[in-house]
Amino acid sequence: MQYNPFGKLETPVSRLGFGAMGLGGSFGQFDDKRLVYSLLHSLELGVNFIDTARNYGESERIVGLALKEWKGERPFIASKVQSRGPGNLGWGQPIPVETAYPRGWLRESTEISLRQLGVETIDLMQLHQYWPQWDAADYWMDELLQLKQEGKIRGIGVSVPDQRHDIVLSLAQSGKIDSVQTVFHIFDPLALDCLVPICQDNGVAIIARCILDEGGLTGFLREDTAFEEGDFRKSYFDYMPRGVYIERVNKLKEAFVPKYARSLAELAIKFVLHHPGITTAISSMHVPQYAEENIAAANADPLPDDVFEEIRRHYRWVRNFYETKYWA
Repeated sequence: MQYNPFGKLETPVSRLGFGAMGLGGSFGQFDDKRLVYSLLHSLELGVNFIDTARNYGESERIVGLALKEWKGERPFIASKVQSRGPGNLGWGQPIPVETAYPRGWLRESTEISLRQLGVETIDLMQLHQYWPQWDAADYWMDELLQLKQEGKIRGIGVSVPDQRHDIVLSLAQSGKIDSVQTVFHIFDPLALDCLVPICQDNGVAIIARCILDEGGLTGFLREDTAFEEGDFRKSYFDYMPRGVYIERVNKLKEAFVPKYARSLAELAIKFVLHHPGITTAISSMHVPQYAEENIAAANADPLPDDVFEEIRRHYRWVRNFYETKYWA
C-alpha cells in the first residue's frame, strides 16, 4: 500500500481508504460481526484511512467496535457532522446554515461521534453539507476551530454535496480547511480541472469518493438488477434507462480491459489514483472480497499517462445521478 501525507496535517494515509457508508446498511444489511471483520481485514491489508459519518446509520458504532479489537497502529479516522436539514433538502439545493447546523450542533454531533467511535480525538471532522453562501456566517467555523483547539478534532474538512465541485473553491483557498471530499470517477473527472490543482496549491487534501460510481464501474449492473428497500442505489441508476449506462460501461471494457487492467473495477481505481493531487480515494469495503480486490487494484501497476489522458478526455460522461433522489 502506498501512503500520502494528509495535507497540512501531514499524517501518512493510505491512498485507498475504507469508505464506511456500507457499514450502516446503505448497500444491504449485514451483521455486526461480519462488518467488523471486513474493516479489520482492510486494516491488516494496509488501509489506514477510515471515512464515516453520523448520517451513515450505525457506521460509527461499528467502526468503534472494530477499533476496540484492532491491535495495530491507530488508523486515521474521519467523520462528518450530521446535518439537521429536513429530508433531502440541503443535499440537492441550498438551505440556511442555521437550519443545517444550528448554533451548538457541531459540538453536539461531534461529541456523539466521539462516544460512538470510542476515541478522544477524531482526526478529521467534515461538514457533510456545505454551500458557499454559508461563509457569510462565521459561527460554524468558530465552533469547529474551538473543537480543534480543545483537541477533540485535529482537522476540518467539507464534503461537496454532489458534482458541483466549484462551490468549494473559495473555501479551499481561504486557508481555513484541511480537506475537501468530492465525487471523482472515470465518468466524472471534472474535479481535476479546477478543484484538485487549487487544493494542491493550498495544501488541502483531496478525498475522492464514489470512485466506482456506487458500484456501476464494477460492471455489476444489469437491466434486471434489483435493490432492497433502504439500499442507497435503489433509484440511483434509474436517472435514465439502464441500457444507456450499461452501454457506456461496455465501451470502457472493450477499450481497456484486460489490456490495461484485469477488471473494470481495477481500471476505475487505477484511474482515480493516477493523479498525484488525490490524497486518498475511499471505496466501500464492507465485504472482505471487495477489500481484497480493491486493494489489489490500488497496488497494481499504474495506467500509462497516455491511457489516463485518453480516458479523461474521451470517456467523461457527467450526469448528476443524485437528481433521482433530490427531485423525484
